[in-house]
Amino acid sequence: MPKSVRYLVADGYYCRAKFWDAVRDSDLNLISKLRYDANLNYLYTGERNKIGAPRKYDGKVDCNKLNNLTYIKEIQPGVKLYSLVVWSVCLKCKIRLACLCEVQPNGKIKNILLFSTDIELTSEQILEYYRARFQIEFIFRDAKQFTGLSDCQSRSGQRLDFHFNASLIALNLAKYEAYNRHSSPEPFVFSMTSYKRREFNRHILYTFIDKLDLDQNLILNHPNLPSVLSYGTLAA
Repeated sequence: MPKSVRYLVADGYYCRAKFWDAVRDSDLNLISKLRYDANLNYLYTGERNKIGAPRKYDGKVDCNKLNNLTYIKEIQPGVKLYSLVVWSVCLKCKIRLACLCEVQPNGKIKNILLFSTDIELTSEQILEYYRARFQIEFIFRDAKQFTGLSDCQSRSGQRLDFHFNASLIALNLAKYEAYNRHSSPEPFVFSMTSYKRREFNRHILYTFIDKLDLDQNLILNHPNLPSVLSYGTLAA
């Protein structure tokens, strides 16, 4: 990995000691998600006894009680962000906890626990990096479904490398073209399913114009053309 890459972001399935050991050996920090009942301990910050081993922990973290966590800010209405450095029993290291406290429509409170093994990383950055993971997953999802990312049967490393790059480049070109055609005041949202549908609608429209000898200028300049091309599209 390039030296500029410092963090590996993974979902909660990979919050395991064996996986963390491999990430640490690669000189990276892990950003992931914890179960709501994760085994965490508060770090002891009180006075040290002169006799005996120094005290390390100050009780188990109860994720349903956020009194000991530091309030950071309100992310959006009904969603608050808390943070604290704690000890992870599973990973056997200190972690920076970023807790999202969300009030559900039924009045109940749902806590989402994110963390980073880099305790100097802020909770806002942890949240930002973890959210970015979904955008990467969308890329692989679309590449598998629409541009044949997993369809190559070659065993040659060089040919596989070419195939993967060609698949992802095709996806990037589709997104670039869709972005250039975006003229709505609404924020740009890309969906490969919608892009494929629009291109099919465009193709069938030009086929009708050509086969039925229709007036191309009249159709392509009609104000309802965007709604015709968007027929059957979906949100991302």
